[in-house]
Amino acid sequence: MVKLVESMAEAGHPARPVLVMSNDPDAGGLAKAQALGVATDAVNHRPFGKDRPAFEAELTKRLEAAGADLICLAGFMRVLTEGFVRHWEGRMLNIHPSLLPKYRGLHTHARALEAGDDEAGCTVHEVTPALDEGPILGQARVSILSNDTPDALAARVLAQEHRLYPACLRRFAAGEREPIWLS
Repeated sequence: MVKLVESMAEAGHPARPVLVMSNDPDAGGLAKAQALGVATDAVNHRPFGKDRPAFEAELTKRLEAAGADLICLAGFMRVLTEGFVRHWEGRMLNIHPSLLPKYRGLHTHARALEAGDDEAGCTVHEVTPALDEGPILGQARVSILSNDTPDALAARVLAQEHRLYPACLRRFAAGEREPIWLS
């Protein structure tokens, strides 16, 4: 999130941050966003129990009140319902720590190591109702080293995420949908 906000401060960037939101009122990213001068909000999902549509209606209400027209998910670890995704479809991006379509979901680095892959990476994609299956906007690759652990691999992939996501956001906000490939 910080890298996205910092990139939007660069001259000529077609997007501006209007709100950083979390489902965890104690999320560290909220303080970081405030320090960067970006408005923040939190909608704790717990009081909504299993009523995901009500939780997501509150998210939408607050996002729209802030004037958001594009959502960049970053570390939002809740699966969104089809209704929420359809409402924001074509206006919601996500970053995933694997080279999609490989390793949708969780534990991506451990899964890549267990499979004996020689490379891993991250993918920025449009969010669609099917988990981690939206159109790919960009990927960045890293080599898997013989002594890699999931944590070591995750750290190298995170460095690429910090390059890839801002680049994809800039292009997407400018209307460009052609994927970019970083290494």
